[in-house]
Amino acid sequence: MSWPQIFSDTYIVGFILLFFRFGALFMAVPIFSHNSIPMNVKAALAFFFTIVFYPSMPPLEIPITMPSIVVAILGELLFGLAIGVVLQIAFNAITFAGGQISFMMGFSMASAIDPQTGVSMPIISQFLSLIALMVLFAIDMHHWMLLFIDSSLEKIPLGGFLMSENLFRYIIMATSNMFMVGFMIAFPIIALSWLADVIFGMLMKTMPQFNLLVIGFPIKIMVSFVVLIATLTASMLIIKGEMLEAFNFLETFF
Repeated sequence: MSWPQIFSDTYIVGFILLFFRFGALFMAVPIFSHNSIPMNVKAALAFFFTIVFYPSMPPLEIPITMPSIVVAILGELLFGLAIGVVLQIAFNAITFAGGQISFMMGFSMASAIDPQTGVSMPIISQFLSLIALMVLFAIDMHHWMLLFIDSSLEKIPLGGFLMSENLFRYIIMATSNMFMVGFMIAFPIIALSWLADVIFGMLMKTMPQFNLLVIGFPIKIMVSFVVLIATLTASMLIIKGEMLEAFNFLETFF
C-alpha cells in the first residue's frame, strides 16, 4: 500500500468505516462496554485498533457517495450492535439468576448501581456478573473478539453487513433460553429456600414461640450463601458454555 493510496478517498472512507466497526464493538460487547470504562478511553481504543488493523483492510467495495457512506456507517453500527445483543443475552442469564437468588435470600431490596449496565441491580446479581466477567477474561474472550473482527474484514466487507432471518430466530431462541439457564443456575438455592420455608412453617406450628425473623432468616441466608459458594464453579461453567455457544453463532454472520 503506497502513500498516495493511503490518502485516497477509498482508503479514508474505509478507515472511517473500520473505526465505526471497532467503535460499535466497544459500545455493545459485554467485555468492552463496561460503564466503568470512560467513553473517551473506548474511543481511543477503537482508534488504536483501527490503525493496527488498517493495513489488513481489504479494498472498499461501496461507491464513494454521501448516501452510500451514511448507509455503510449505519451498517457497521448495526454489525456491532448485533454482536453485542447476541453476547449480552447469553451473559444476562447469570444476572437473571442473581436476581432470583437475591429474592429468595431476602436481598432483593439490597441493590446498587451496576457498574456494567448503569442500572440498579441486586447485590448478588452484581457479584455473579463480576465473577462471570473475570471468567470471560480468563478464557481470552476479549482476544477472540478482536480476532473475530479481523476475520470479518475478509468475509464481511466494510459497509456490507446485512441482517439475516437466522439472527432474529437466534435472538428469540436465546432470550427464552436465557430464562431457562438462569433458573437452572438459581434452582439449588431456590429449592433449599423452599425446603427451609417448609421446615420453618412446621416449627412455627409445633413451637409457636419460634421467632422466624430472629432465627429463621439468618439461617436461611447462611444456607443460601453456602450453596451459592458450592455451586459457583458450576454456574460459571454454564455461563462459559453459553458464551461460547453465542460466540460460535457469530460465525454464521459469515
